[in-house]
Amino acid sequence: MPVIGYNAKEICDFYDRRPLVVGWRLNKLSLPLLVWYLGLLQDEFFNRHSPALQRTRGAQLRRALASSGSVALIKSGQALSLRPDLLKNVIWAEELGKLVDEVGSFNDYDAMKIMKKELSDLPSLNRQTSKRNKRDEKLSKLERMVEMDPILSLFEFENSNLAVASASIGQVYKARIKRGAALEVAIGKEAAGKWGGKTVAIKIQRPDVAAAASLDMYLLRRTATWLSKFRGGDLQGIADAFGQQLFGELDYTREANNCERFRELYGDWNKISVPEACLPFTRKRVLVMEWIDGEKGPWEGSRGIEMVSLGLKCSVDQLLNTGLFHADPHRGNLLREKNGNLAFIDFGMMADVTEEERYGLIGLAIGLQNKDLALITENLLSLGFLEDTTQLDELVPRLRQAFINSTGGTGRGGDVNFSKLQAELDAISSENILKFKTPPFFTVIIRSLTILEGFALSVDPNFRLVRGAYPYVLAQLLNPEQDDTTPESLRKLLIRLLTVDGKEEEIEWERLRDFLRLAQKAQRNYNPSDVEYDDAKQEVSRQTIDLFFRFLTSKTGLFLKKPLVHELSEMIDGMASMGEANLLRLSRGLIRPLPGGNGPVNTRRIEELNLFLDTVQNAFQGNVTGQARMETIMTILREAVAIISDEKRRENAMPLLEEVLQVFRMVAVQVLEMRASRAMRSMLNLPTT
Repeated sequence: MPVIGYNAKEICDFYDRRPLVVGWRLNKLSLPLLVWYLGLLQDEFFNRHSPALQRTRGAQLRRALASSGSVALIKSGQALSLRPDLLKNVIWAEELGKLVDEVGSFNDYDAMKIMKKELSDLPSLNRQTSKRNKRDEKLSKLERMVEMDPILSLFEFENSNLAVASASIGQVYKARIKRGAALEVAIGKEAAGKWGGKTVAIKIQRPDVAAAASLDMYLLRRTATWLSKFRGGDLQGIADAFGQQLFGELDYTREANNCERFRELYGDWNKISVPEACLPFTRKRVLVMEWIDGEKGPWEGSRGIEMVSLGLKCSVDQLLNTGLFHADPHRGNLLREKNGNLAFIDFGMMADVTEEERYGLIGLAIGLQNKDLALITENLLSLGFLEDTTQLDELVPRLRQAFINSTGGTGRGGDVNFSKLQAELDAISSENILKFKTPPFFTVIIRSLTILEGFALSVDPNFRLVRGAYPYVLAQLLNPEQDDTTPESLRKLLIRLLTVDGKEEEIEWERLRDFLRLAQKAQRNYNPSDVEYDDAKQEVSRQTIDLFFRFLTSKTGLFLKKPLVHELSEMIDGMASMGEANLLRLSRGLIRPLPGGNGPVNTRRIEELNLFLDTVQNAFQGNVTGQARMETIMTILREAVAIISDEKRRENAMPLLEEVLQVFRMVAVQVLEMRASRAMRSMLNLPTT
């Protein structure tokens, strides 16, 4: 993740020389929280736990965080508001949820001065100063400033020029960009034609937020340095990763570029909306973007599940395909539009996740789901959780227990709770016995997933993030969008998952069947809250078999062709040998097998392939008999005729047909080679291999 604006050494050097400033900050941060904590102790002593009192304590905590001026504390409060399961208090979570919009606004006149200064480089029409009239005398200082300034007057502000929302870093105004010659002069005719008349959101940064963030990071980094002496883990690296994210948020031009990147990737997605940034009016401390109307979460019932599923699907794609990861998906940054779309509206905290990190995380997730400790350990090493394998004998049982604890004791991968998993990993690291640490990039991602998980749990307590994400992960693994450039990390992961011992010699048919069945969920309505959902009972549909054949004939799935040809050849040769042996037995030795016949039979592989072929047959025919089965067969035949008669469909199907024919030819050649080799060895009395 790129470092923009954050320099840990400069910050530490600056505040090391200013102990009074640091002491005052500590006093300002700790005193309100200390008063709040003493109130809790008093409540506990007198056994006072009424809902009204809990509401009061929650409001006190919210005000203490808001008045601190600490960006880090406010963001922590926003994240905790989505995790009542961690706070153990739903009422406190509700109060902290108000931090999204009710941090406390700063002076609107000061905000307009910041906007005026930031946009002072824009050209403007020469406006003659007229004499003040009675109307001007009735205008407030703020209204007069907006009306008289050549740049601010390009906007028609709503809410009497007052902010409509405030957050930890800035506050938001709603305005309409006025059409006219003045706009054309300011941003050019083309941009004026595009943005003139549009309603926009204007975010203006707080005047003292950069200094506050610097001091926050100084305290956080010094605390991390001190703690690292007593426990393991790269705490300074984690603090720096947060600092990079935080300082990235302070640069609104970076956020606008993030918005445009995100919009280019996901703006055309079904049911996803991304506003357009107005770059001509955006500067480091002022961000202008398209206004989106919508309802903030949490959303209830089926609407909530739909929104969370959309967010989850988008997050999986970010991790798997693009690497541009939205690291702050709290309820203030997501809206549900009237048309049912999920809108992303804030792009300050974004992370660029490398290809190796992305596929390492996917391997880790699949390992968790399948309880594959070898795969889990392999990816913990590649991601930087482990330095070496010298302590694996001690670590594996500890990881197994951590995994079980994170699932609430069920041991099912689909029940993993990310916040509990993070706590378990932190506990292993803090023991400072095993060489185990949490890499900084993972902290950013786990924070985002924890927030998303909290969002899901607020909609439905039974929702499970891994269970919900897994189908999308597998569907994308088996259906890569950019097949021309398969990443090497993805290829290695698929080989590791879908071939026995990762040797590209034999296919893991059972795992492939499971993957297809699970990937099918991403193709239809699937509720990750359904605790009774049994993966093993789900049939594989024709669409999923189509997914498999597309994968098999893609460049990404090319590695399966060789073991597939080998195993089909071995199965056909084995089945032929079984038939020859039976014929020899029934004819009492009169009918001898052909030269090279009666070879070895791998019954296990034949059973696995037969099971997979039965799955394919069931997918095309379904669990039907008699007339219904005949109708299904006729439908398939009609589709085949349609493909043959339709030139466009025939062109689309031709690559698949050519690949299938090529596989059949390769299988036929290999069967003949196997039998010819045995025949030659038999004639020369050589031992068989």
